[in-house]
Amino acid sequence: MATKEGEDKEVKRIVTEEDKTYAKNFNIMDLPDIPTGLPPHLQLQRTRVLCQNDAPIHTASVGYSGAYSSVGVDNSVKLENFSENFRVNVIHLSEDGMELEFDMIGIDAAIANAFRRILLAELPTMAFERVFIANNTSIVQDEVIAQRMGLVPIAADPKLFEFLSENDQPNEKNTIVFKLHAKCAKGEGRKKVLTNQLIWLPNGSELVKESGDSNSKPKTYTSFSHSQSDSFPELANNPITPSYPDILIAKLGPGHEIELEAHAVKGIGKTHAKWSPVATAWYRMLPEVILLREVEDEDAERLVKACPQKVFDIEDIGNGRKRATVARPRDCTLCRQCVRENYGEEMNKEEEKEQKQEQKEWIENVALRRVKNHFIFKIESTGSLPPDILFTEAVKILEDKCQRVIANLS
Repeated sequence: MATKEGEDKEVKRIVTEEDKTYAKNFNIMDLPDIPTGLPPHLQLQRTRVLCQNDAPIHTASVGYSGAYSSVGVDNSVKLENFSENFRVNVIHLSEDGMELEFDMIGIDAAIANAFRRILLAELPTMAFERVFIANNTSIVQDEVIAQRMGLVPIAADPKLFEFLSENDQPNEKNTIVFKLHAKCAKGEGRKKVLTNQLIWLPNGSELVKESGDSNSKPKTYTSFSHSQSDSFPELANNPITPSYPDILIAKLGPGHEIELEAHAVKGIGKTHAKWSPVATAWYRMLPEVILLREVEDEDAERLVKACPQKVFDIEDIGNGRKRATVARPRDCTLCRQCVRENYGEEMNKEEEKEQKQEQKEWIENVALRRVKNHFIFKIESTGSLPPDILFTEAVKILEDKCQRVIANLS
């Protein structure tokens, strides 16, 4: 009974602002005999995902406006309520500015997933599309070098450039040209070819084939009519470079040489992963860890030891007694070690059964939940653009999608 009372007490604390607004508008607060809001068990199902022993339950969101009309709760989506409840809190930004963790509160999982998909597949970036190899005597094949070059992130603002279609000719507005010429002389040791040896050519390509034969060697020439620095004055004092100078392209032995030219164009991750601006973009619901009873003394120490993420901590309550507390719920990964019998420790059931380990069973000490409208979002940029800029551009793309839908419906 202690477990049930503790869980009911926690559930009763969950009351949303919509419930309070509805009760105030209809003067329900003045009638103490009439219950307001949802019953505790329905409110828990509405706002939390319950993590059971085999699988989570109540994972779906209720989007129908009249779902709770029988109990006097308005579940409709209103712009005013969304504007009041939605907020973004930045939690962590890495020192190099390439990893960003923030909280999005007051939205549905569908919107959070829309941001994730846009970040992965629809944000334009610059990446190498064509690699012209004039000379390669290294042990790395031409196609492998080209593939490795394609995955090198380029620190260039894609808004300065246009998409290159099949009918367009490469020019300073749609193509960025780099050249690489690395050589290891005979008698020297092995030499690494890194991305810091890629040289930006603001005047455009310097290679052209001698004839129409696909096997012909390129030769030096200039194809662009004028310098890219003339077309884009902002690049005059800020040359375009790879995002990281120490990415390994190949290794050269004595007498080996690589001479090539790489052309970068604008694209999106939906076409190829090399245009994806993020190494990964993911989100998860905010974990909620609730102690259903007081865990003290030896049980508290075993509980703290059982959690691999150090979610729990021990506090002194006097008289030499200790009590477990939930110190870092954000770090919980739902490994469920804290809710297993004997806190996940393996025990020998009987000596005559050759130390057969007892099956781990659940105990009612801890309740694990997820908050449905609170998402922990993390963006890891490849280096082409900072993660805060990427998320801002993702918001603009989603806004443009919504405007197109509204225009088509009207």
